[in-house]
Formats: sequence, structure tokens, C-alpha cells
Amino acid sequence: MTSDLSPENSTILAARGLTRTIRVDSVDQQVIDSFTFDFERGCIYTIVGPSGSGKTSLLRLFNRLDEKSAGELVYNGRSITAYRPTELRRKIALVFQVPHLFPGTVTSNLTYCHKEVLSSDLNPASTYLPLVGLDVNLADSNPEKLSVGQKQRVALARALVQEPDILLLDEPTSALDPGAVRTIEELIVELNQKLGVTIILVTHNFRQALRLDGISLLLVGGRLIESDLSRNMLDHPGQEITRKFINGELR
Repeated sequence: MTSDLSPENSTILAARGLTRTIRVDSVDQQVIDSFTFDFERGCIYTIVGPSGSGKTSLLRLFNRLDEKSAGELVYNGRSITAYRPTELRRKIALVFQVPHLFPGTVTSNLTYCHKEVLSSDLNPASTYLPLVGLDVNLADSNPEKLSVGQKQRVALARALVQEPDILLLDEPTSALDPGAVRTIEELIVELNQKLGVTIILVTHNFRQALRLDGISLLLVGGRLIESDLSRNMLDHPGQEITRKFINGELR
């Protein structure tokens, strides 16, 4: 497959034969197997699949939290190895499944590690808390006093301070109650529409992928099985394994 991977092209992140092999009990295991895909600017993507299919492992390759064993990964027309890791992780920001906030205040979390990217006259709390649906009065709060849903929003705000091009979300609603899940899902769609940020979200829940109404990639055994608009995948699965996953027959 060939394509123009220049910054002017609509492709923001391109993977070619991306592979990761790890050694477990003296045996090599391929957790990601020859993954090839183009992610376009400003879209919402959901990486779906059963537990153990390599979804989180793939996500961690995109900003070099883990290193690939083979293949190529190009961001904005340049190999990701051409970027300093800190620079790359600001532009391809990851929000973890369980929000890890630092001791101090909500504001100190927003500015931690990001002082050099914030202008001196910018109040990050007043700018970014409303963006994720939080009251600015929480700025001086201790993060430990917040609900899990509020913590997840602060983690999102902390990632957005960096003004990323790509937001990686690793099952961001798995620890939330159903009401908070819908709220975070609506927030994700709103952030995509307001900021134009490309979102790549990992979930094992295909119904969530449908609600986010983007493009789904089915990963099984570290291999990309199928990709399509989530609604199309539901109505017309191209592979039998896709049908089984959607119907809950694939564990």
C-alpha cells in the first residue's frame, strides 16, 4: 500500500506492518502482528476486540510508551522516531484507563510538565475545566476528593493542555457508572467536533463504538481483521469473526 504521508495529506498517523513481539517464559509472543492502517485527521476511531487482543498494546506503540519490533509508524509525515519522546507524547497524548492524578490541586495537575507550553497569561483551569464540563471552582480542589468521573475529566483536561493532534483513550469509561459513561462519551464527541482533535479510543464494548459513531477497527490476536464505519460493521460485517464479536460469541 502506498500513500502520500506528507503533513498536507489528510493522513495524520500511518502504520505499515507494525509489529510488537515480547518474550514470555523464554517464548516469543507476537502481541501486534503486521498492523497496517491510515488514521485521518479529525476523525473518531474505536479499536475494538475481545480481551487480550492487543488493543492497549497497539495504543501504546502510537506514542512510544512501548517500542515496535518491526514496521513503520509515521506521524505528520515523519517517522515517530524523528521526534523526541516528550515532544511526541504532547502531540499524541494518552489518557489511561484509570486516571492517575498527581498530589496537589487540580490546577497543579493541569500545569505539571506543561509549564513551557502555557503562556504566562493563560489560566489553565478557567480555560480547560469548562472544556471538559467541570466547574472552575474545582481548580483548588484535592484530586483525591473528586469522583472517578471527575478525575477522568481532569485527566482529559490535562492532556488537552498540550493541544494534542491525537488523543489516545484507553477504555476511559470502564470504571464509571452507566450515567457517567454516557456523559464521557458525549464529551469525547464534543471535543472532537470543537477542537478537531483525532481520537483513537480502545473499547471492548461495540455498543460504545456505535454510540461514538466513528470508524471501528476490529483487532483479534494482534491482527487487524476489519475496519469500517461502526454502523456499517454492525449491519454488514465483512468477516465471520466480526459477526461473532458483535454478537458476543467471541470471548
